[in-house]
Amino acid sequence: MKIAVASEGKQVSPHFGHCEGFTFYEVGEDKIVNKSFTQNPGHRPGFLPEFLKEAGTDVIISGGMGASAQQLFAESNIKVVVGAEGNCDDVVKQYLNDELKSTGSICSDHQHKDACHE
Repeated sequence: MKIAVASEGKQVSPHFGHCEGFTFYEVGEDKIVNKSFTQNPGHRPGFLPEFLKEAGTDVIISGGMGASAQQLFAESNIKVVVGAEGNCDDVVKQYLNDELKSTGSICSDHQHKDACHE
């Protein structure tokens, strides 16, 4: 399984599309076996879900995400977990221990980079 976390440094980004990049975690037998970081290639409608699909992503974790991105991930059978916050490594461990649940919130305010509201 491959998990992508929208990241700002070592923290989960509050907004998927405008994150610094993606920390990828390759998981085997419920353990992290590899970790890498890829710079965000740019925010344009529909691009990042396809980019992450091509990267082999099974799960995307973010603080907030718009409805259209969530729909595109669903169409590609990529699980979306939104409402996450904190250290990326800790959040992935919570996910693997079934302790991280998606809030299902939709980010709709794009006026401010760090502001996401339902």
